[in-house]
Amino acid sequence: MQYRSIGNTTVSAVGLGAMPLSIEHRPDEQRAIATLHAALDAGVTLIDTADSYHWHAGEAGHNELLVARALARYGRDTSHVLVATKGGRGRPGDGSWTVTATPAHLKRAAEASRRRLGAEAIGLYQLHKPDPAVPWAESVGALRELLDAGTIRAAGISNVTTGQIREAHAILGDDLVSVQNQYSPAAREREPELRLSTQLGLAFLPWSPLGGIRRSSLDGPSAPTSAGTAFHRIATERGVSPQQIALAWLLTRSPAVIPVPGASRPASIQDSAKATELELSEADLARLDGAP
Repeated sequence: MQYRSIGNTTVSAVGLGAMPLSIEHRPDEQRAIATLHAALDAGVTLIDTADSYHWHAGEAGHNELLVARALARYGRDTSHVLVATKGGRGRPGDGSWTVTATPAHLKRAAEASRRRLGAEAIGLYQLHKPDPAVPWAESVGALRELLDAGTIRAAGISNVTTGQIREAHAILGDDLVSVQNQYSPAAREREPELRLSTQLGLAFLPWSPLGGIRRSSLDGPSAPTSAGTAFHRIATERGVSPQQIALAWLLTRSPAVIPVPGASRPASIQDSAKATELELSEADLARLDGAP
């Protein structure tokens, strides 16, 4: 396993996106716990969750509670594992997603997440999405208050523009440590945010990092999965999965990149973790950079 930094914390270069373990079509708890334990066994030390990762109405925090149970049952030291959670989104239970990023809501949500995770302070708390009804500086200001209160140890922002990154950095300074935006072989529009994050020393955590290789958990069941791309061809040549090639490619984009692929089976995260051992040649990268 290779390692990278989120602020002052060292984590595995590939994390686990825990969302598929709690939303629609989620596995039973036994398999979900086994998936989380398989991630830990593979050397993964970053687990990405959120209070809105649940399926039905009235079960906010389902994924956070699941992660907390898995860590408690692991049987070995997990003090080095960084659990990153998010607040500011909701799920009414009809498949839709809402956004509420008022300071009052974020402070209540962070405290509820802290309790569910059983932590003295949340290691990394990320504002899930800007709320168009709330001035950005006010939402980010709530993160400043949570830091000052000791509820969270570090702050991040998600689904943001370069301008929002700069404004948040001006408010939070070194306590802003991460940006979590969509980025994948099929979704490269966030290059400006990746470049700025690298310049500012912020970790960049791509969500849905396997887009174009397989469907995201946020996509509908009929969404297409690309096949026959350079990622698939190189995977065949190297005798590994296309997912490993995609993650290895992401890791070359910047030392700030820490992908958090989702998984709902132990074998999936075990395969993803192996991407840190894969070295891509200059010829491979030339083909992948121009893919598909």
